[in-house]
Amino acid sequence: MTTETDSFPRRHARTLRFTLGAPRSFSVAPDGSRVVFLRSGSGTDRANSLWVLDTEGGGERVAADPRALLGGASEDLSPEERARRERSREGGAGIVGYATDTAVELASFALSGRLFTAELRAGTARELRVPGPVIDPRPSPDGRYVAYASRGALRVVGAEGADERALAAPESEGVTYGLAEFVAAEEMGRSRGFWWAPESDRLLVARVDDTPVRRWWISDPAHPEREPQRVAYPAAGTPNADVRLFVIGLDGTRTEVSWDRARYPYLAHVHWSAAGAPLLLVQARDQRAALILAVDPDSGATRMVHADEDRIWLELFPGVPCWSPSGQLVRIADEGGARRLAVGERPLTGAQLHIRAVLDVSDDDVLVSASAGEEATDPEIGEVHVYRVNELGVERVSREPGVHSAVRAGGVTVLVSAALDRPGSRVQVLRDGKPTATVPSYAEDPGMSPRVTLTQGGARRIPCAVLMPRDYAGDTALPVLMDPYGGPHGQRVLAAHNPHLTSQWFADQGFAVIVADGRGTPGRSPAWEKSVRDDIAALVVQDQVDALQALAADFPLDLDRVAVRGWSFGGYLAALAALRRPDVFHAAVVGAPVTDLRLYDTHYQERYIGHPDEQPEVYRRNSVIDDAGLVDAAPAPHRPMMIIHGLADDNVVVAHSLRLSSALLAAGRPHEVLPLSGVTHMTPQEEVAENLLRLQLGFLKRSLGLANGDEPR
Repeated sequence: MTTETDSFPRRHARTLRFTLGAPRSFSVAPDGSRVVFLRSGSGTDRANSLWVLDTEGGGERVAADPRALLGGASEDLSPEERARRERSREGGAGIVGYATDTAVELASFALSGRLFTAELRAGTARELRVPGPVIDPRPSPDGRYVAYASRGALRVVGAEGADERALAAPESEGVTYGLAEFVAAEEMGRSRGFWWAPESDRLLVARVDDTPVRRWWISDPAHPEREPQRVAYPAAGTPNADVRLFVIGLDGTRTEVSWDRARYPYLAHVHWSAAGAPLLLVQARDQRAALILAVDPDSGATRMVHADEDRIWLELFPGVPCWSPSGQLVRIADEGGARRLAVGERPLTGAQLHIRAVLDVSDDDVLVSASAGEEATDPEIGEVHVYRVNELGVERVSREPGVHSAVRAGGVTVLVSAALDRPGSRVQVLRDGKPTATVPSYAEDPGMSPRVTLTQGGARRIPCAVLMPRDYAGDTALPVLMDPYGGPHGQRVLAAHNPHLTSQWFADQGFAVIVADGRGTPGRSPAWEKSVRDDIAALVVQDQVDALQALAADFPLDLDRVAVRGWSFGGYLAALAALRRPDVFHAAVVGAPVTDLRLYDTHYQERYIGHPDEQPEVYRRNSVIDDAGLVDAAPAPHRPMMIIHGLADDNVVVAHSLRLSSALLAAGRPHEVLPLSGVTHMTPQEEVAENLLRLQLGFLKRSLGLANGDEPR
């Protein structure tokens, strides 16, 4: 397929959705003197360097340049590092992650499986020669050592490169120390497997034995000469990895941490600070019960600090649980119909706010990320703000409408802000609440701005974004493209510019594009998120239908020509929509869908629809293909469907799409299948990402009877 180098699809792919060149991953020194961050050299450069900003003078300098450190050689990633990047959806290159000591004076990072450190005050970097491949290197709080994982072992080396040794080595195949297991990294938000003691003399280390986990094979049929990749995948209803935790001293001592692992097998969160004993958050397999435990690092014994139960499920939140500097427990709790911040046993926020994450805890307050709660007077559709919370009240730090996040230390706050009326994000450095510097972005300007209306649709006030062609005169009804994710952890309706760019490109091809965040999506209320328990199919499809029909009263929508596209959960939703509601949806682009729900992972699938052995009917009812013949029994007419899947996907494996295609074929339903050789759940390859948009557009136009052969605009 021919392409244009300046077309939106090509620029969108080349820039990784216009994220390259944008500063990210901020750390602030405890004295507020330095801000450390990652940024690549331009909007098309994938290789991130490590930068330091002097908050007093505002000057920047490069602390570590990956090209210089590797001598211009290309990166060589280990399979373990590739898997880590896939779990975190990392498409960049160079320095994609780093860790610092407490003073933010020493940073460590891995390049091509080699260990590097950077002196952040001096701005110099060097390699420490250690056995590799190196994964997740982290300095000790005092900056004297660096610990890292390699070949299943947890190792440590002096910050000057001396006294390198293994602290814990795998006893058998399938055992690793210092790494997160699959479901922790993919579903729990825990990408780490070891944590330093504040005194720098020992570590908490996760031991993962994935021997019980069933093995799957991921192959690339385009290369039959290559051996398939053997992966441990804990599918719903099957055994998980066995996770234990040890306190391991630099002197070789080793003490196992004890808790009821049979009842609470999931290690969801670990926090170890100078404010108190190490904290663990452990979950029951059904995720309806959890304990916050304090660890005695000398004996390994634990005591319960707090217990939670929920008849539906317990959500996990970034930044908590943790201790405040004064030793009070900080947590987020779903209580009284609202998601609240609690310090000690006292809730500090009410139903006006929907708390999303704890960003920082100081002696004076807690910095949080939050949306407007159900009882807020202004719904603030798609907005996320930063607030300071203490016993005296709540103060909003971010002022302008938009989506905001922050990092804070030493009286300095780095505020990252996105808004609807400008591309990308603006990064401000605040001292005592007043701007003192900005961190410039090198990201490319998309060259267009979305024509988007944020609104609510239907009786349930479903958050929606409606995008019209930028040159639309408003005189004719437009064919509709529903463009949802529509499921847990995937908010799409945001008061920010760049999240709507792809939808706007489709709108500019002659569509009215609707993004609807129905029940199950985050950011509104616990009840909204948890209403999909045991029903992640019918409810989410109905909310798309309700939003569409409600918006037709206010926007010029042609309801006789409605298509739907989605990826991952959105692909699952698109398939359901076309099969179950062909009276509403006339074509579907189904990307990387979960179709056989027993083939997705334990922690995600069992949270929403339970254990398949205990609730087989729930699995059948929510499946695209396993509910007593949905594909065969789905109502006529048969709607065109394009199924897209990466053959190297180890998250939603290609078996999902192959089984859907087989079921459609058996039922005599025409469809198209687009296999992507060598592509994972992400599509970072420039040509693949670009042409996927073009191929989808062509399919949608053909399927809806629109002008065929028109070049995309």
